[in-house]
Amino acid sequence: MFKAKIFVSSIKNLLSHPQFEHQQWRGIVKVRLKWVKNRSLDHVIDTDTDLKAACLLKDAIKRSPTGFLTAKSFADWQKLLGLTVPVLRFLRRYPTLFEEFPHARYANFPCFRLTGTALLLDSQEQSIHQTHENDTIERLSKVLMMMRSRTAPLQSLHSLKWDLGLPDNFEKVLIPKYPDHFSFVKAPTGVSALRLKQWREEFAVSALEKSNEGEEMGDEYRQFKRGQTTLAFPMNFPRGYGAQKKVRAWMEEFQKLPYISPYEDSRHIDPKSELMEKRAVGVLHEFLSLTIHKKTKRNYLRSLREELNIPHKFTRLFTRYPGIFYLSLKCKTMTVALKEGYRRGKLVNPHPLVHLRHKFYHVMRTGLLYRSKGANLIPREDILLKDMENRMEDKEEEGDDDDEDEEYEEIEAGDEYDEETSDVED
Repeated sequence: MFKAKIFVSSIKNLLSHPQFEHQQWRGIVKVRLKWVKNRSLDHVIDTDTDLKAACLLKDAIKRSPTGFLTAKSFADWQKLLGLTVPVLRFLRRYPTLFEEFPHARYANFPCFRLTGTALLLDSQEQSIHQTHENDTIERLSKVLMMMRSRTAPLQSLHSLKWDLGLPDNFEKVLIPKYPDHFSFVKAPTGVSALRLKQWREEFAVSALEKSNEGEEMGDEYRQFKRGQTTLAFPMNFPRGYGAQKKVRAWMEEFQKLPYISPYEDSRHIDPKSELMEKRAVGVLHEFLSLTIHKKTKRNYLRSLREELNIPHKFTRLFTRYPGIFYLSLKCKTMTVALKEGYRRGKLVNPHPLVHLRHKFYHVMRTGLLYRSKGANLIPREDILLKDMENRMEDKEEEGDDDDEDEEYEEIEAGDEYDEETSDVED
């Protein structure tokens, strides 16, 4: 495995080279880019919005001491869950997951508990969390290792728990099991935060570095470790970019800049240089690589911007490098996806939790068929899950050979979207 101290040595040798200052200021030409709407990735984001809301509601019902939620308790959760419909209407859409029943004292007061199918899926989810706990600890450690102070606010981590594959109530059920790894602290702002106690040298390898360790790129990677070359980001340009020579030339110049690991100290780099921009692209690339769906909301990254040492107006990086990132405007928010993580609208290497969430989504969709037929007609959980698994297998065998639909809208390379207020996520 790539050793971080070897990498640090090669970077220091590179920084001491007389041409390094010039490399920070290559003066890469700015070109006019086009924002490309990717329908397949937009569909993924649209689908995951409802899926995430359903899973968060499932967790909230589980946490409730009564085992159910009343309509009053979730009346103001619509924005919190990112829904475009009231929560009550959303719950009634999916009777295969959420069972409605009258309150014991107030007959007209609707309450919701989990169905047997939802409980079964939740037990499978908890099993996955236990089986892959070491992977979760590594992922969380790497997130903290990218922070300047190795510390992240708990609220920010709660917002990211879906994306990072953290268990519900992770600060109570997971962190206390690893007192040698993590500690709870007060951040300078006074908020509760999680800190990594010790630097984990074996984790200080980025996804880009790992992808270059294989036999296919062995020679180039060995040269990189000796400081003789750099690493290139995978590029997946939208249709129409191939004929734009200026864009290709720009990307080639960008790729020639030294690759700075997101786990390397970046204080020696001029914050206004092209090299710092490439370093910021590397940080965002690594962060998205650590998410199990290879995407997250822009605002979640914004809450960690200072700790990650990325520019204040970092959204422009997503539109300046459309071969690496895709910025979606679906669901009244900005979501950024790592393009190399998807192929034809599907994750290339899905995490086991992603497979489980696909099951959850199929059960949700089945619920739409039964929402007006009465709870008595809903199949038993074993029959429902078996039917769902069969349909998932059939869909995988059929495959999806359709090209991604893309629409072009012009946007300046240096343009920046208006910053939004940060969302609060349970």
